[in-house]
Amino acid sequence: MELAQAIENRISIRSFSAGSIPKETLREIIRRAGMAPSINNSQPWKFLVITRKELLRQMAAAVSESLNKLPVKDSEDVNRAFLSRIEWYSTFFEDAPAVIALLMKPYESQLEKGTGITHDEITRMRNHPDMQTAGAAIQNILLSAVDFGLGACWMSAPLVAQQELEKLLEVKEPWRLITFVAMGRPFGKPARKTRKTVDEILTFID
Repeated sequence: MELAQAIENRISIRSFSAGSIPKETLREIIRRAGMAPSINNSQPWKFLVITRKELLRQMAAAVSESLNKLPVKDSEDVNRAFLSRIEWYSTFFEDAPAVIALLMKPYESQLEKGTGITHDEITRMRNHPDMQTAGAAIQNILLSAVDFGLGACWMSAPLVAQQELEKLLEVKEPWRLITFVAMGRPFGKPARKTRKTVDEILTFID
């Protein structure tokens, strides 16, 4: 598939057909993720591909439990409806044939080596290049999914239960859980959301 086609066809998929994804396909998708640019070419990532249904169920339960502990506003009825909607968007990965977890570890920048500025200060100063690095890898995953005829959804909502999820996935220091991608063959096709035109988002500075 041409790159332009993959970009045009990519949409967030949250409902999946039954059936597993071949391991070789998943392996190739992760290989492509590892080709993404990273801060100082640090490649500070590791990927977990989770297909074990019982583990996905436990992860979804941990997310639901964390969500139900959050303080909410307004009336009880509104709260229930709100939480129910948020809970589904945060836990639908339970039914995905595969979930990719992105782990990252801290990198040491050249600024850290040559100045007295701390890692956290440099990260804020440079507008979180570690998260920019993560985004580049995830975009490679999303576009590769389209290339293989799969659907995928980038998920940050489950991170409300980050500590519990890290325990379930046995994530150890210096690694840290960053984000997820749920993946499988699409069930149905959701309506494409409208996008801003190029004239709305582009400014030339000549």
